[in-house]
Amino acid sequence: MKKFLTLSLAAAACVALSACSSSTTETTAADTAAETEAEETEAEAETEAAEDGEKIVVKVAASPTPHAEILNSVKDILAEEGIDLQVTEYGDYVIPNTAVEEGEMDANYFQHVPYLDQFNEENGTHLVSVAGVHIEPMAVYAGKAASFDELADGATIAVPNDVTNEARALLLLQSNGLIKLKDEANLSATPNDIVENTKNIQFKEVEAAMIPNIKDEVDLSVINSNYAMQAGLNPVGDSLAIEDSDSPYVNVLVVKEGNEDAPGIPELVEALHSETCKKFIEDTFDGAVVPAF
Repeated sequence: MKKFLTLSLAAAACVALSACSSSTTETTAADTAAETEAEETEAEAETEAAEDGEKIVVKVAASPTPHAEILNSVKDILAEEGIDLQVTEYGDYVIPNTAVEEGEMDANYFQHVPYLDQFNEENGTHLVSVAGVHIEPMAVYAGKAASFDELADGATIAVPNDVTNEARALLLLQSNGLIKLKDEANLSATPNDIVENTKNIQFKEVEAAMIPNIKDEVDLSVINSNYAMQAGLNPVGDSLAIEDSDSPYVNVLVVKEGNEDAPGIPELVEALHSETCKKFIEDTFDGAVVPAF
């Protein structure tokens, strides 16, 4: 009897252990399935987040014409690479630089290197060029005088009032025989550097963007092409004289020093140097804007 009881207890124990084992196996399988599902869900979420993270936003400050137009022409190229190019237009030559310096914008596109260098020197900013894109030949336009020959003694010519563009205007006037500078290649010349002025020309120094508005109030005007085009003037067809295409005043894409390889910037440079961009410039601006790459 004692032996039978012992065997019965042993059998019961085995059944219990078997049931327990089966239950544990089922629980473990369920837990494993749940964990796998959770991991897959987490992986999908991480993939979606990664895909969202690949959407790079690049904010660029630009003059409306031609800079913003050129930037907009490469938006589709950048979109294919997951880059959202956002262009903000400005009508002056100061805010686009301060916006990049302060981190409000990733880059700007409106200026040439001589102006950039002067701006950095005068304002203590840390801006650098990452790509030369185009040249906008500066031109001389008629006002009260219809030609150089009609220019009277003591005539007034409007020129930009910032150092680099004023020097650029004076160099253009020199190349057309109206004045002579002490240093014929001085990129920071002012009227004080004029050594020959046979017609006693007077210079009206005006903010570059405002010169088209006073063109008819002076005898001649020297106007940056972007502002001329905004005023409906064609630098090639409407001017009395225009800079040569070998001008040193190449318009550049600018970033804050240290951000040359920031997300989206190398891709933007590549897009601006593409055949698509070059063709857009050539087809759109009829020689008033010249590719520099």
